[in-house]
Amino acid sequence: MEPTIRFSDKEILLAHGSGGKASRRLIEGLIVPILSSPELERLNDAATVKVGSDDVVVTTDSFVVSPRVFSGGSIGELAVNGTLNDLAVSGAEPIAITLAMILEAGLSTQDLTHELLAIAKSARDAGIEIVTGDTKVVEHGKADGIFITTTGIGRMHQNAQLSVERARPGDRVLLSGPIGDHGITVLLARGEIDLQADELVSDTRSVWPFINTLLDTFGAEVKWIRDPTRGGLATTLNEFATAAELQVLIDEENVVINPPVRGACEVLGLDPFHIANEGQFVAIISDKVAAHAESLLKSMPGGHNARLIGSVTEGSVPIVLCKTAYGVTRVLDMLSGDPLPRIC
Repeated sequence: MEPTIRFSDKEILLAHGSGGKASRRLIEGLIVPILSSPELERLNDAATVKVGSDDVVVTTDSFVVSPRVFSGGSIGELAVNGTLNDLAVSGAEPIAITLAMILEAGLSTQDLTHELLAIAKSARDAGIEIVTGDTKVVEHGKADGIFITTTGIGRMHQNAQLSVERARPGDRVLLSGPIGDHGITVLLARGEIDLQADELVSDTRSVWPFINTLLDTFGAEVKWIRDPTRGGLATTLNEFATAAELQVLIDEENVVINPPVRGACEVLGLDPFHIANEGQFVAIISDKVAAHAESLLKSMPGGHNARLIGSVTEGSVPIVLCKTAYGVTRVLDMLSGDPLPRIC
């Protein structure tokens, strides 16, 4: 049977890779219908594959960040942490990663060595190994130095029961830390904008230690988790609301936004809720354990900015609403367009 294609755009644009509305049109309208499978149609960050009696979790990702090195990280570190986090938010303990690199002729050995060392350190810090891979070299000008593709393999946590269908009105929204640090750090690293924020660094890190602790402690009370990468927190929450057919109400004053991020967004006319993150996650968690979960994350190294930022509510239309500091409630829509290309 011929696939039902619902993608009418005549060519691929940068916006199709932004993680927002254009990305959804491409994935849901063209890619998924042609490559259709039950796992793919769920649009999750990772897929569970049965191997005998075991649930093996698999994810894959590509990294094309520009510039390759930025304050607090680089493309190599990002590739490892981003892959680990896609496993983690699916409830899986990372076991191993594969690594494929496309190198551009003319890339200096020093630059490649820097990225390999970053990859090795990030893997070592996470307690996983790079187990196999592939390397290709293309002509100068064809790959922007280096592109990286990774595949992560994980083992499902015994307490994980993560599914958007398990969310209910009254559940709380738990955010692990500040938003927007990564996207603004990479933007400023390009040197195209005359703004100074020397203290701002990317938030790239593995979130598995936090998620592992939540699942160990609260199990099935943790309903759903995602990492708000491309498209930012607003896009991630809108994807949840649409899939769950529920509304989300968040309180802007409870969302931690570091001053350099807030300032850069005000100057550039950006919404920090649309800016990418690479070391944070958002969870839907039962109200009866939410306060305990927030306190537990705050007690962990790197978790002091964890906050309960809102609630899941009933509504006739799946939507995300944001109560501002002025007491006004605004609609928090998905990212539209592509304000920050190539940030991961």
